[in-house]
Amino acid sequence: MPYSRNIDKTFVLVITLLCIALYFLPTGFPTQDDDYIRSKAKVTAVDNQAVHQRGVVQTGVQSVTLQVSGGEFNGHQIQATNTLLGKLEMDKVFQPGDIALVVIKGQNGQIIAANLIDHYRLDNEMLLFGLFILVLYYFARWTGVKAVLSFIFTILILWKVLWPLFLKGWDPILLSLLVICVIVGCVTFLVTGLGRTGVVSFLGTMCGAIAACLLAILFGQLFKVHGAVIPFAETLLHVGFSHIDLTKVFLAGIFLASSGAMMDVAVDISVAVTELVDKNPSITRQEAIASGMNVGRAVVGTMTTTLLLAYSGSFTALMMVFMAQGTPIINILNLTYIAAEILHTLIGSFGVVLVAPFTAWLAGWLLVGAKGSYVVDPPPK
Repeated sequence: MPYSRNIDKTFVLVITLLCIALYFLPTGFPTQDDDYIRSKAKVTAVDNQAVHQRGVVQTGVQSVTLQVSGGEFNGHQIQATNTLLGKLEMDKVFQPGDIALVVIKGQNGQIIAANLIDHYRLDNEMLLFGLFILVLYYFARWTGVKAVLSFIFTILILWKVLWPLFLKGWDPILLSLLVICVIVGCVTFLVTGLGRTGVVSFLGTMCGAIAACLLAILFGQLFKVHGAVIPFAETLLHVGFSHIDLTKVFLAGIFLASSGAMMDVAVDISVAVTELVDKNPSITRQEAIASGMNVGRAVVGTMTTTLLLAYSGSFTALMMVFMAQGTPIINILNLTYIAAEILHTLIGSFGVVLVAPFTAWLAGWLLVGAKGSYVVDPPPK
């Protein structure tokens, strides 16, 4: 179908251009002083004389000698300090041979100050992302290219649109629904093509997302969970963003996080029904809906557990602490942090379950005619 392929390639080109535009779109928030130079540097020596071991943590100041790699000060030797606060999740300890990220203040070709940030991980991050792209392309070819494009588009939408507008005080729930609409539209139409299958996937996902949104608002009030349970949320209030409604940000995150799983279910059902109608054009609308329901039951049966496993990783250590201390289960289930995770998991699972009947019904109505006529885009004559 050359016509469909041309439309598909045109849509890919449009999304690519949109990604480029999003990349250069200013967020409206200032970046750090450009007078500083960020560079990687190799750790050549460390001095741990001022570092003190206190149980399992270390405190004090580690003196680090580095050799700058690349940039204006390539080859320069610098001294920097690494302050250890006694917090394992925040502290970093350097060893000779490590590669670090440093921020350098220079003047007249001389280094006047250097701040040691953390281990330099950009190379490994790009390597991992490159391997991901290669494997995806090897397995899915052209569809893999579109999947990578949708992945990049989603990152840019979150980074350039969602988070900046959150900071500017836009309503988190309405904004998240709008962003989900844009992301789901991009991903489903890239993967399934600009046809009825994509429309069914898109509408089915949005129905589930709206249902999850309403449930999140209702049960968020009943659970009395404040948005401060989000990591670093309280920090926003202390750095000048007290106008942000953290509770709405938390509730928006519930259906935003589960929208990907909803999209998976919707695409599975819509593609399955499309294949069924394509192979059996005489199928009735009721039969197509019933088949979509059967596919949905199988997909939902595993997807809800997938969500549980995905979310459980964030509070594994906390549950281990409770178990080690013998905390009663009734205490655990009523704690704010645990209640927030339960709300997150169950509302997301609710959305996934509701997507299945919505999508199956839409597939029956949009892919099959009233008397079983063939309406899935047929090959051109």
